[in-house]
Amino acid sequence: MSSLEWCDLTLDRRDGDIVGGVIRLRSAHSKTGRPRVLVLTGDLLDVIIRRAGERHLDCPLVFHRDGLPIGDFRKAWRRACAAAGVESRRFHDMRRSAVRNLVRAGVPERVAMEVTGHKTRSVFDRYNIVSEADLAEAAARVSTYIADRRTQAPPVTPLRQLQRRDG
Repeated sequence: MSSLEWCDLTLDRRDGDIVGGVIRLRSAHSKTGRPRVLVLTGDLLDVIIRRAGERHLDCPLVFHRDGLPIGDFRKAWRRACAAAGVESRRFHDMRRSAVRNLVRAGVPERVAMEVTGHKTRSVFDRYNIVSEADLAEAAARVSTYIADRRTQAPPVTPLRQLQRRDG
């Protein structure tokens, strides 16, 4: 995102404060070659608000260092991971986490695919890894569902009762 420019953002303001917005990722900056839209909320919005406070009017970049482009992102990523004690992490790992978080938050998968930029279901499914915890939760949900169904009256009348009435 080091190439993100202020012209790529539309910020919503209320009483002078930034309260939301969108990033319109140009096709040239998108992995898929298709333009995408990212809605700004939560932590992401907070980052953009902080960047707005550091904005240099003579610099079009959202992320810069004193008005100059930031250097090699990969180098900064490695340093940050080392400082956090997670040297084995790759930046791309966050895409997998994003897919899992979107799905587990109940976001429809088609919408999640649009957010993450996945064009095909098969690639999306490779990122949506099923864990043992997911399997345990599924088993618990089915058990609860079946237990609830047992307490309800059957939706149909058993055949034996119908035959006695007719007989």
